[in-house]
Amino acid sequence: MFYAMESPSSSRMQRVAGTILSGLIVAFLLFDGVIKLIPLPVVTETMAALGYSADPALARLLGAITLLCAVLYAIPRTSVLGAILLTGLLGGAMATHLRAGSPVFSHLLFGFYLGVIAWGGLYLRYEEVRKMIPFLR
Repeated sequence: MFYAMESPSSSRMQRVAGTILSGLIVAFLLFDGVIKLIPLPVVTETMAALGYSADPALARLLGAITLLCAVLYAIPRTSVLGAILLTGLLGGAMATHLRAGSPVFSHLLFGFYLGVIAWGGLYLRYEEVRKMIPFLR
C-alpha cells in the first residue's frame, strides 16, 4: 500500500530530513489556516490589497481549505493527495500575486518555495514518490 512507504532503500537521515521538511509545511499551513479562520484584521486587509473582498467569510473559507490541505498532507495515508491539493492552492496564491504585481522573489515565488519543500519532504520520506518523480536513473 502507498501509505506504508518507508523502505530499506531510504536512509534514516533521508527520512528524518523529509519529516522535518514536511513538519515545517504543516506548521506553516496550520498557522496560515488558523489566522484566516479568526480572521485577523491583517488577513482581511491583505486580501483587500490583493484585490479580494475584505469579507471575513472569504478568509474563513480559504482558512478551512488551507487546514484541510494541512490535515491531508500530515496523515501518511493521504499525504500525496494533500500535496496535490496544496499544489493547487499554492498555484492560486501565485496567480493572485502575479495579478497584483507583487515582488517576484519574496511574494510571487513563495508558493513555489512551499511547494518544493512539501514535495521534497514527501520525496525524501517515501520510496513511491521517488519512483513517481525519478531524478536519477
